[in-house]
Formats: sequence, structure tokens, C-alpha cells
Amino acid sequence: MFVDEAQIEVKAGDGGPGCMSFRREKFLPKGGPDGGDGGKGGDVLFLAVEDMDTLTDFVGKHHWTAEDGYPGQGSNCTGADGKDLVVRVPAGTLVYDMDSELLLKDFNEPGMQVTICKGGIGGKGNRAFATSIRQAPRFAQKGRPGQQRRLRLELKLIADVGLVGMPNAGKSTLISRCTKARPKIANYPFTTLCPALGIVELSGFRRFVMADIPGLIEGAHNGAGLGHEFLRHIERTRMLVHLLDIMPMDGSDPVENFHTINRELKLYSEILAAKPQVLVFNKMDLDPDGSIVAELTRRLGDACEDRQPMAISAVTGKGIAELNEVLWLIMKGKPE
Repeated sequence: MFVDEAQIEVKAGDGGPGCMSFRREKFLPKGGPDGGDGGKGGDVLFLAVEDMDTLTDFVGKHHWTAEDGYPGQGSNCTGADGKDLVVRVPAGTLVYDMDSELLLKDFNEPGMQVTICKGGIGGKGNRAFATSIRQAPRFAQKGRPGQQRRLRLELKLIADVGLVGMPNAGKSTLISRCTKARPKIANYPFTTLCPALGIVELSGFRRFVMADIPGLIEGAHNGAGLGHEFLRHIERTRMLVHLLDIMPMDGSDPVENFHTINRELKLYSEILAAKPQVLVFNKMDLDPDGSIVAELTRRLGDACEDRQPMAISAVTGKGIAELNEVLWLIMKGKPE
């Protein structure tokens, strides 16, 4: 199950109460106060990790609480501090405070660790309140409560290349050819119901991460179809591969489909629309003489000036190795 949003409540540990105690030993009937301080409550920390790719761990578990500090004891013994709670989240998680709607932290790199809630300070024991005037205080301080927050977690996948296109353009087939990812593949629209990540392995120990985003349709930025739920996942990608079906099953015009997808990207985010984009014609096995690809290239005109479109067949695998090499060169700043 792919989960990319969650709402939780986190609470740091309360500080332990101070101790009220008096020293009682043989021959020391009035030894004075010796109550120790309470321990500090545990903090709540968030840690970005690489071995998680969804927020599934937060389904059904909405309360995350750190350990309270231990009470102080006699003989001037301070209570132990409560253990910190480390909440593991996938890299790419954004943490928002639900009450203020402020972004607390963007965990955009694995290994990032941030304290979200501070534990309460332990209370003072009666030893701390002894003075020359009040030599036998019979009270101690309670520990302070730990911080508490209501959080909204939002996941934006981190990938190098994002695949975009209309439903049934062949994105799932392409990522299954390039990587070990195995998304569902079928000959009907919206086969992919959630993003899929895969690692493309190239010779010379080269690799990059590719993300398959569910198909977009017109009006996706306003909630139409499924793509609007996952558009944010391609905001972090370094570049986009626009997969264009040269012979759509629904009989639609490929050129019009191309402009529709780009229009939806721009309406959702100007930054997203400005990302480097490689146009790839898919299903070239249905165009043995190349006439359809040539006609589409001519009709697209300005869209093909910056970089010549590539033609592949995700089913047969033709052209995929060349595509991966081109994507690697572009990511390394070598557009030639």
C-alpha cells in the first residue's frame, strides 16, 4: 500500500518530579534535606532514512510519545532521563505543524535528524530549596510537561528522472524494462494507481533513480483523474521524460496529448514545467518505416528544437539502452 500523507500527534516526555527526602542516618537525626531532582523527559526526533519509501508505518498509529523522566530519589540522587523517541521517516518527507500550518522541516536528504519536540525539564528536589532561613523544606517541584504537536506528514519522492504522460502511454512498461520495479501493466487506462520507484543500472557502476507517476489527464491540477494526487512526487525530480504514445488506444491526437500534459504541469507548478524534459516517442514497433514519428516531429515543431525526440519501443526494448545513456549525460550536464 502506497501512503504519502499522514496525520499524527507527537509528545515529548514529561520531566520527572523532584524528591522530598531528608537524610536519616545513625547519629544524624537532623541531617537535612537530600531530595534529588527529577530526570529530563525524552525528546522526539525525526530521522530521514533510505530504507523506507512510504508512510505506511503511520497508518493506525497516530500517537507517538517519548519516555517520561524518572523521579528524583533520596541521598541527592537525580532521576534518570527518559529515552528519546526517534521517528523514522522516508527521505523526502515534509513535516508540517497542523495548528500553525508551518513547515517545520523538509527531510530532503537521508540521514537528516531534527528534534521536533523537546522533553520537559525535571523538577527540583527539596534539597534545592534549602536556605539558611528555610532549612527543612517539605516540598519538591513537579517536572515540566514535554512539548506536544499535531503534525501532518507529506511525502514527495526523491528521484532523478520522472516519467510523465497520458494514461496507457507505456510508462509502467518502460520502468519495468529499465529497472527491477514491477508495476502492474495492462491494456487499459489508470493501471498504475500509485508511483513506482526503480534504480536504473548502467555500466561502470552508474545508476540513477526513475519514478513512474500515474497517468495525467486534462484538469489533473484541479483534481481530475489520479495524477493530481501524485504531481508533487515529480517536483523533486531533476528532469522529466515525457512519454508520448504515437498510436493512442482512444484515437486521440498525440500532439494534442503532448500539449495537454505540459499545460497541466505548468498550471500545477511553474517550477515543475521549467524542468528539463526529454520527449520520447513510444511504440515505434507499430511504425516500422518511421513515417508516424517523422510526422509527429514535424507537427511538434518548436517543442523539438532544443533536443531531438527519441523513439523507443517499451515492449520490445528497442532504443531503451540509448535513452538511459542520454538521460545520464543530461543529468551530468553533457547535453550533447
